[in-house]
Amino acid sequence: MDVDHDLVLVDEFDALSIELKVASRQPPTASRLPPAEKEKLRIKEQLNHGWLHENLGKYPAKQHAKKVARELGVDSGLIYLSGQHELLYEDSDMGPEFHQRRYFFYITGADFPGCAVTYDIQRDHLILWIPYIEPRKALYYGTAPSAEEFKAASDVDDVCHIAGLQRFLRSTLSPGSTLYILHPDQAPNLGCAQGPTPRIDSVSLAPAMASARVIKTDYEIAMIRRANAISSAAHKLVLTRLKKLTNECELDALFRGFCMSRGAKHQAYPVIAASGPAAATLHYFANDQPLAGRQLVVLDAGCEWNCYASDITRTFPVSGRFTPEAAAVYAAVERMQNACIARVRPGVAYHVLHLHACAVAVGELLRLKILHNGTPSEIFKTGTVAAFFPHGLGHHVGLEVHDVSGKERLLLAEPAEWEEQAADVSNLSPWDCSSSARWRHQRHARTPRGKREWLSPEMLVAMYREATGLVGGDTASSKGQKLEKGMVVTIEPGIYFCRPYIQAYFLDNPQHAKYINTAELEKYWDVGGVRIEDDILVTEDGYENLTTAPKGKEMLDIINASD
Repeated sequence: MDVDHDLVLVDEFDALSIELKVASRQPPTASRLPPAEKEKLRIKEQLNHGWLHENLGKYPAKQHAKKVARELGVDSGLIYLSGQHELLYEDSDMGPEFHQRRYFFYITGADFPGCAVTYDIQRDHLILWIPYIEPRKALYYGTAPSAEEFKAASDVDDVCHIAGLQRFLRSTLSPGSTLYILHPDQAPNLGCAQGPTPRIDSVSLAPAMASARVIKTDYEIAMIRRANAISSAAHKLVLTRLKKLTNECELDALFRGFCMSRGAKHQAYPVIAASGPAAATLHYFANDQPLAGRQLVVLDAGCEWNCYASDITRTFPVSGRFTPEAAAVYAAVERMQNACIARVRPGVAYHVLHLHACAVAVGELLRLKILHNGTPSEIFKTGTVAAFFPHGLGHHVGLEVHDVSGKERLLLAEPAEWEEQAADVSNLSPWDCSSSARWRHQRHARTPRGKREWLSPEMLVAMYREATGLVGGDTASSKGQKLEKGMVVTIEPGIYFCRPYIQAYFLDNPQHAKYINTAELEKYWDVGGVRIEDDILVTEDGYENLTTAPKGKEMLDIINASD
């Protein structure tokens, strides 16, 4: 469903208006579900093992392989992928925990080392190639699933021993046929074949597989739902024990331990348990500081279930009661998130949601007097809000916590492209030398990587101009990746008070400093930051929030019930 809309900036605190030109339908909510469905939700939230391990049938490897072939747009050729092998650390007989290649898992469901897979597009034939397990190795490490066991778990057409792979490839690949691989260094050994060889395509497969992964199958949604259920329950457990905890490391251990006890052995990413000023660090992994004297804790943590990720963030007061400053910032982020989640439906461009979150943040920061000396429109159009909300609103979730987005980026264009556009169209005056030098260095340095994309003021300005048609004359409805039924995305706004970042790039820059009330800002450094993040499934007529971790009043009630 395409949604036509206008993006209107007005000088009110809720500064960005998304005017839909079609009648919007309210997404279904739990309160409107029939009694039987309410009970089903209640049972699921209790995390009984019967539900978590409910048999969903075979892993849909064949369905996924067919989706990839459709994205390739060809009717013949052979897809070949190599699975991950066991690795050892340098100069050691120990190695990292096994982590299967996600593209390989997508069309096999095989989460053990030493495998390969082939898919004959014309014959529609999917084969998993598994290693022979030498008996002495079985003595030490156990065995992988047998061919029969794996065929009972995944809908591959056949399971064969990898010793026969080379002969199969030579007999299947005729001169002039095409072998599709992900990377040049992952081409299989075809042996000593003489005469014309098949064409090897290492360019087409990766984008085709990425596009196939964007829309989740029902099986994948079920896996993500389970990961969210366990992670949400782990977040709730932390709240019930919070007043007895003394260090960030205890939150980390408690969360991971609960997930493991429910059968989720792996985290989708390292747990972030950041208290006090560390809550302003987007990717804080130390998790070793005492909680005493800290206002807030940002707990960003989500487990995997059968290789599928969850991604949940909650922010809560260490004492169980917000300080006035922390309460105000939490309420602001809560409004940002609620406003964006309510707008999720097929056809909405995701970057419009990000711009809306920014506009709400401008209004809230003006209300708190952290921003001043300008109208919401003026401040929004300079990108100054990026001082406090410096990352994208979210990302896809699936086999990776920051899952692939297909042919389009979720937030319009490459960051470098935004900056080039901003340089062309922005009417901002030149910055002072010290701040300008820093920004120039940052623009040409490698953009910080992680679960959240960094956004500079220039990027935000360019995103707004492109979305409103100020670049190229197009409208927002024709640009950027649009939400579709079956996508799972995060909505994770935040407001942060990172002193080095704000000082270096905003307070030292007159263009932004004039809008920041430094006297009022002093009250907020110790707050650190607030982030709230849920995993949202796009449905036919709206959304379903897969995350049930408590937040807001429910969160506070759970913390304080332990008194």
